[in-house]
Amino acid sequence: MSHKKIAIVGAGVAGTTAALYLSQLGLNVTLFEKKESISSGPPYCHLHAGGNLYREISDEQCVTLLKQSIDFAKYYPFILDYRPTVIVLPKSDKNTPDALLPRLKLLQREYQTLIEEDSTNAVLGKSEAYYKLYEKEDVERLLTVGLVKKPTSHDEWMVSAIKHIDLENVQYPIVLVQEYGMNLFRFGAGTQLAIEQMKNIDFHTSTTVEKIDQTNHQWNIAYNKHNVSKNEHFDYLINASGFKTGSIDDMVGVTSQKMVEFKASYISQWKSKSELIFPEIIFHGERGTPQGMAQFTPYPGGYFQLHGMTNDITLYEDGLVTSTDTSAQPRLKNHFIQKLDEGWEESHVEQRTQNAIEHVAQFMPEFCEASVGAFPLFGAQQIPGDDPTLRVAEVSFPKARYARCEIVKVSSSLDMVDAIVSDLSQLGYLDVACKGSRNRSHLDYIQEDKLNIYAQSLARSRNYPSDLANINVPNPNDNLIFKINHHQLTNRLYESA
Repeated sequence: MSHKKIAIVGAGVAGTTAALYLSQLGLNVTLFEKKESISSGPPYCHLHAGGNLYREISDEQCVTLLKQSIDFAKYYPFILDYRPTVIVLPKSDKNTPDALLPRLKLLQREYQTLIEEDSTNAVLGKSEAYYKLYEKEDVERLLTVGLVKKPTSHDEWMVSAIKHIDLENVQYPIVLVQEYGMNLFRFGAGTQLAIEQMKNIDFHTSTTVEKIDQTNHQWNIAYNKHNVSKNEHFDYLINASGFKTGSIDDMVGVTSQKMVEFKASYISQWKSKSELIFPEIIFHGERGTPQGMAQFTPYPGGYFQLHGMTNDITLYEDGLVTSTDTSAQPRLKNHFIQKLDEGWEESHVEQRTQNAIEHVAQFMPEFCEASVGAFPLFGAQQIPGDDPTLRVAEVSFPKARYARCEIVKVSSSLDMVDAIVSDLSQLGYLDVACKGSRNRSHLDYIQEDKLNIYAQSLARSRNYPSDLANINVPNPNDNLIFKINHHQLTNRLYESA
């Protein structure tokens, strides 16, 4: 029944993954996107292979994030920056590093089990190297070691971190964990190149879905593209419209409870350190307080993406809203809508970026030299239900032939599509054997030179430095240069692990 037509509203990670996955199974897919290109919603930069950034979530969610992140890394290896994450607890934090150890040990065991089940799951390196602890004496020893331009070992990565951290104000041990980075511009570029080669994907950008009706087991979608109104019939509807998911719910006549939270991260440039390669560095703190977590994410060219979980940086006092009895769509205040639709005022960019720089500089004093590098990366994140700490969510089916996608972390998108495939199989649209088909041959042809050019062009088209479309390190396991074919890279990564 491959002639069945699938409509997907929203070309973020969820919608794009669903489009590629289902078209590879032979279904005809039409993908609608309001913006001009793929993945223009909330930013993502961290693989969350274990959820160690979130002390408040359950062990169950962390284990799920680990598995989902491994699957995502195998499916989209070309978006990964293969560098570790350093986790620091300041002395001001009310918790201790010892509180992290039970979860780290649990995740290490789970990772080993996943490798034993399937050797290709070893995308984070060897299980015994999933994390490493650095006591004070270890750090003092590494302070005598010189910096290297291309770190390949845990110790070499740690050197570049500790030589810039105010060690008088940290608790020991410091933790290094194999949670990698992700590049949203490389995702957009690679998936766009793949979509262009798929004959059964019809991709409509700059298109607004205006009305949805259901008649005779079909969905009639009225949409506007370049000021031209059109109608089209579909057999199945996938709502992957991100923070606007509730608007589509309202159109199709279903209720739901959800939250939407506006968040932003800030782009800085530390010009004097442009030749150094850093790990990602996390300084834990209590969310929503002036001591909220600081996240320091490196890019080439001395650019750093900064999060600060305070109301003056990443969070906003009025940034979290909920759905109502009359609408499934939570309503953000006008100043957030203005940022989403029209952009930021320069004074707001300057102030919030400077706040972020100062927040990180209290832990890395030299970072006070940094300056504004670009406009923020920002967006509104959906959270189903009423728990703002939820980090694992995928898909629900509130109506026949209708899938509502509500992923919180991008790595959930493959489990999401597996659930949709199960629903399509029950309808007879697909063979039941299709579930779990992670065939990514449609991504293997992509050449690194084309991907790199396209990703840089995508960054510039959104007024960001082209360096944000690059990765620092392709593979820490054998320092393999990332080029030509991502499938070859992945095979080498598995072998070295």
